Amino acid sequence: MAELLLIQPKAEDIAGQPILRPLPSAKCRSVGPFVFFDHMLEQAYPAGSGMNIAQHPHIGLSTLTYLFAGELQHKDSLGSDQLVRPGDVSWMTAGRAVAHVERTPAHLLESGSRLHGLQVWLALPQALEEGEPSYSHHPADSLPRSEAMGVQITLIAGNGFCMQSPVPMHSPTLYAELRLQAGASLLIPAEHRERALYLIDGEARLEDSDLPLHSLTVLPEGEELLLSACGECHLALIGGEPLGPRRMYWNFVASEAALLERAKQDWAAWNWPKVPGETERIPLPG
Repeated sequence: MAELLLIQPKAEDIAGQPILRPLPSAKCRSVGPFVFFDHMLEQAYPAGSGMNIAQHPHIGLSTLTYLFAGELQHKDSLGSDQLVRPGDVSWMTAGRAVAHVERTPAHLLESGSRLHGLQVWLALPQALEEGEPSYSHHPADSLPRSEAMGVQITLIAGNGFCMQSPVPMHSPTLYAELRLQAGASLLIPAEHRERALYLIDGEARLEDSDLPLHSLTVLPEGEELLLSACGECHLALIGGEPLGPRRMYWNFVASEAALLERAKQDWAAWNWPKVPGETERIPLPG
């Protein structure tokens, strides 16, 4: 086995929600189309509080939110107003311009709640960077799953393990949730050019190497590798075909600097699609 590339995440705090962010990093800017990976650490919110990320913009990417616990209300400038529950896929493609809001829904603010999940960004192919924005919601029971020999695989997006997710991808993609019982093993196929594993919880080994908790392990290209559970464990597997270099500024992703500059100017001037019923917005940094 070739040497594994280990990416330690940066700790962030987004509107009071603790986050670990292994992508992007100086060691690795992307894995397949994935240019951004946020692990929303499990957080308990007492009654009267919750996550509240005000109106903010995106270009040139798709966002995918997938929860393990809690609920979020997604609202966007397309008019979408969707409650996202554990196991659902919230899929928004920004194209040339979109704005959205993510917050704890009102009914959980009254009772208190906890939140745990992942949000990833996937760069768009150049031909779609300035296309029409879109949103789709995919309930948990619409996602394909397999379970055998102590291994449960949920295919969140793309294709892999002889399954195809209904989430409409724009380029070859692999995104799966893996849950292994103690002693179980899974062969990670080489069907996608780039792949990486993120250990969410538990203890696991890849071939003869221990996987560090809360770190992204980039796998060598073209190799089938055996994942083994030392105890019950929970992982995310991402990958796909690389799209080439991308530039990033704040919430914007683009292949050309001019697109970033235009987005910065338009958001600062409030020349942007607005989320219905929302007045608060996050200003351009700096």
